[in-house]
Amino acid sequence: MEAILANALGAFNKHSGWIIWNLFLAFIPLALSFWLFRWRTKSRSLLWWIGLIVFISFLPNAPYLLTDIIHLIRATREGYSVWIITLIFIPLHLFAILSGMEAYVISVMNQGHYLKKQGAGKFVVWAELITHALSAIGVYLGRFRRFNSWDLVTQPDILLTDTLNDLTSKRPVVVIVITFIMITVCYWLMKQLTLGIILRIREAWSNYRQSQETT
Repeated sequence: MEAILANALGAFNKHSGWIIWNLFLAFIPLALSFWLFRWRTKSRSLLWWIGLIVFISFLPNAPYLLTDIIHLIRATREGYSVWIITLIFIPLHLFAILSGMEAYVISVMNQGHYLKKQGAGKFVVWAELITHALSAIGVYLGRFRRFNSWDLVTQPDILLTDTLNDLTSKRPVVVIVITFIMITVCYWLMKQLTLGIILRIREAWSNYRQSQETT
């Protein structure tokens, strides 16, 4: 039993140890989205704009988790037992991918809520598409160029140069377009699911309130 647990722990550290860190990065823009777009404030201070820049910079970390499926593929090729793959790798990776994507969905939905509150509801879809496009570029830079969000501060010149070079090359553009489509489709599907869950919760709460008032 100890050997099995040791093997499972070693497998986790080798192929799934990134989950906690990547989820932390994915939840940074989620937390910021509530402060930026849900907080009841009428003014957009310098701090708000700084927060918006940080939000945009870190947002690609959420859909980036979609590409971490490669870790699962690599793990299944390492010769681990079917139990470790079934009970550890697959559940953990699915949890990370779905959690990261849900963080992205809620963040962008909060952005849309803010635009509607500002009287710019007609731009919500365009804002979503632009956000997906920027996130697709960020995912590409993170997965293939190995840049991080903080490289915007630590090495902006290299980041800008490499980004411009990639955007003028055929293969990177194709990868970015495919990533954009993948993010857009996943966002739309999970947004519908999220809206459905929110609606059911509101209905249940409304029914509960009505039952309390009649008793």
